Amino acid sequence: MTEALFVATAPVFKVDGEVKGELARDLLRLEVEEDTAGLKRLSARFIAQGPQPGEADETLLYLDGRVVDFGKSLEVSIGPADDARTIFSGTMSAIDAEFREGRQPEVLVFAEDRLMQLRLTRRSKTYRQMSDADIAGEIASQHGLSADATAEGPTYDVVQQWNQSDLAFLRERARLIQAEVWVSDKQLCFKSRGQRTATDLVLVQGNQILALSARADLAHQRTKVEVSGYDAQSRDAIVEEAGEDAIGAETSGGRNGVALAKQVFGDLPSYRVRSIAITGDEAREYARAELLRRARAFVTVAGVTRGTPDLTVGTKLSLERVGAPFEGGGYYVTRVCHTYDLAQGHRTRFEAERATVGASS
Repeated sequence: MTEALFVATAPVFKVDGEVKGELARDLLRLEVEEDTAGLKRLSARFIAQGPQPGEADETLLYLDGRVVDFGKSLEVSIGPADDARTIFSGTMSAIDAEFREGRQPEVLVFAEDRLMQLRLTRRSKTYRQMSDADIAGEIASQHGLSADATAEGPTYDVVQQWNQSDLAFLRERARLIQAEVWVSDKQLCFKSRGQRTATDLVLVQGNQILALSARADLAHQRTKVEVSGYDAQSRDAIVEEAGEDAIGAETSGGRNGVALAKQVFGDLPSYRVRSIAITGDEAREYARAELLRRARAFVTVAGVTRGTPDLTVGTKLSLERVGAPFEGGGYYVTRVCHTYDLAQGHRTRFEAERATVGASS
């Protein structure tokens, strides 16, 4: 197959479903960022001086509500015309005008995806006999969203939301069991990492990768995590722990940080005293989630590519030509920022993590 020598990567903007070529024409810089906590964010800077369609005289642009306005939907895609990917879909939420001597006026547009509705809704509420996935499903229905909430976890007698935004509350529930929150079209997703489906990519240092830093760090590794509590029904003390076996399902070769920490330092237990468990199931899930959080971040990488529209949070990543400890697969992308400007074109900054050094592909 013959590849084109030159490929247009300029973003395509749709406002309320209609392509707006003038936004691509006047674009100075675009940023689209997302991470595992949910809420995809966009900022775009445009030249705001020029003629209106059908008019000869120049005037201020994008401040009259015709193209840019609060509440309008905004969709951005990027990549070759026959293989473009939508990297943002959301709602305009802020407009900023900048005027400086000797420069053309500029307008900045900010937008967020549908999780903005959850961020802006604050409430106090009690949930009874529900799991965290059940709670996510109920919150989704309150915002007119369908739910794909399948994260595993215990069923609680009572969970209380105290004057928190729905997004902050969901993020807190997700943290306790190491789930992830995001929105896809009109669907709220609340899933464990293993349940998230995304792209599988191979990135090569010196080819797609322009810059990369990789680090394996034992500083936050622990050989086990112990969670204690008090059983509300039996009135007995609760003590549950998680060890190296909790990360076993997510590793395929190589040396994991839990085992290396024990080899180098001996036993390094961690005790969780702020997450109070009132059943054994809760304590086991909290211990497992904390061990996973630490173990998954044993190896971390941060890089920049030439522009990879398919790179998203949740991408399963394999790295090549990065040195034996960091070579191979098993990386999970935790943060992505797509940028576009007139100097560099499309760039993709990413962060990823995995539990082992020297992992196999």
